[in-house]
Amino acid sequence: MRMAGGGFLLLVALVATASTLAAAAGGSAKPSRYSAPFNRTLFPHDFVFGAGSSSYQNEGAANIDGRGPSIWDTFTKHHPEKIVDHSTGDVAADFYHQYKTDIHLMKKIGLDSFRFSISWTRIFPEGRGKVNDLGVKFYNNVINELLANGITPCVTLFHWDLPQVLEDEYGGFLSPKIVDDFKEYADFCFKTFGDRVKTWVTVNEPYVFIVSGYNGGTKAPGRCSKYVGNCTAGDSATEPYLASHHLLLAHAATVRLYRTKYQATQKGKIGITLVTHWFKPKSNTMMDRVAANRALEFFLAWHGDPVTHGDYPKGMKSIVGDRLPKFSKAESEMLKGSYDFLGMNYYTSNFAQHNSLSASTLNKSFTSDMQVTFSGTRNGVSVGTPTALSWLYVCPKGLYELLIYMKLKYNNPPIYIHENGVAEGNDASKPINEAIKDSIRIRYHDSHLRNLLRAIKEGVNVKGYYVWAFTDNFEWEHGYTFRFGLTYVDYNNLKRKLKYSAYWLKMFLLR
Repeated sequence: MRMAGGGFLLLVALVATASTLAAAAGGSAKPSRYSAPFNRTLFPHDFVFGAGSSSYQNEGAANIDGRGPSIWDTFTKHHPEKIVDHSTGDVAADFYHQYKTDIHLMKKIGLDSFRFSISWTRIFPEGRGKVNDLGVKFYNNVINELLANGITPCVTLFHWDLPQVLEDEYGGFLSPKIVDDFKEYADFCFKTFGDRVKTWVTVNEPYVFIVSGYNGGTKAPGRCSKYVGNCTAGDSATEPYLASHHLLLAHAATVRLYRTKYQATQKGKIGITLVTHWFKPKSNTMMDRVAANRALEFFLAWHGDPVTHGDYPKGMKSIVGDRLPKFSKAESEMLKGSYDFLGMNYYTSNFAQHNSLSASTLNKSFTSDMQVTFSGTRNGVSVGTPTALSWLYVCPKGLYELLIYMKLKYNNPPIYIHENGVAEGNDASKPINEAIKDSIRIRYHDSHLRNLLRAIKEGVNVKGYYVWAFTDNFEWEHGYTFRFGLTYVDYNNLKRKLKYSAYWLKMFLLR
């Protein structure tokens, strides 16, 4: 194995000291000098190691080969002020044209699986009806190329890029009409790709899509109340709950469709990918301990309880009242147990403090309903190692604690960690050969994998781990100002170069 610029020796040094670095980042205690190497052989034999991406962030080719506009195309063009560098995903990492190169690099690293999402408007440019054959051909090519290289596809149906035509026609997820259109889109994908795709995710991170899109207005479709953010339309007190309600029904209807029409013959599995931080009380007061639990209700149980038990969490129902829609008996039954696995995205932890002022405000919103103030420090001590992203601290123990919590709360379901990663700032002045020396990413993944293994040894049913992200890409409202990738993308010429973390992962995955 060779690396440019004499980097191999540095990499060996980084890998050799990974345990020490992990401990410094808040990982498990240092092993003794006689400990066995930390690598994939310590995990179950069928454990899946992969990396991920999403269509709008990664594909590019936004305006060619028949793809229709999504709400993210509209959002970035109509509200450039909401993107830090005023950029768009029109080109992104250009996966549309460079998928063979990227898949070759995945094989070089030794990944078992690649998680990607389908662009709804690349299949149905108008949201429904007429199929774009060139879009279908692209995804067939990607799936076939992955399989030819021994890499298993994991496909997400919806990673936030709703067809703009459906947003214009009836308000997208604000209308129950979305359920049938989502199901029709999913039906086509199952029928067309399901002979080769055996792992399906209906929706990625409903919490982030809904709260950022309908409460704060910082992501597409950019709706919020005027007293919350800079939005031209929206109601932060009601729309997050309404849109989320229809999203959950679309998920449940899609799972039922797959189970009744396709699963017996295609023999695949289907789930939903949730996200949360882990929360610790800001103080040892009862109010702050309750606030930490309430934060988990609003972040995780808002969607985790309905897909498991068929209804919203009791505390949330009590706080939100009539603004929280109700499921009919038939809807509740359809939702209950509507997954074969739970995807779980984890990045960081926070301290949670009770905020009584938000509960009494006349300007209601999802945020005020939660009645929690979050912070990264407590008594001057950080919750974890700070990073380039202000909200992301390196807190690997939080992943362990979250997994133990989910085991107890949801009766130990099969779990895939679908996203876990850390960003560095995009420093244009730094030479590429320096930018690829991402020791923080090595420390981050090493420490999180150690805590993940600890959870597995304590009986948590974790089946896989996907790094976010395979390549640097468009990071939503941050544009191209941060880099999450294992693979460096030169945005001037779109050439790829594996970072040191990719070579570290390659060594970790060697059997």
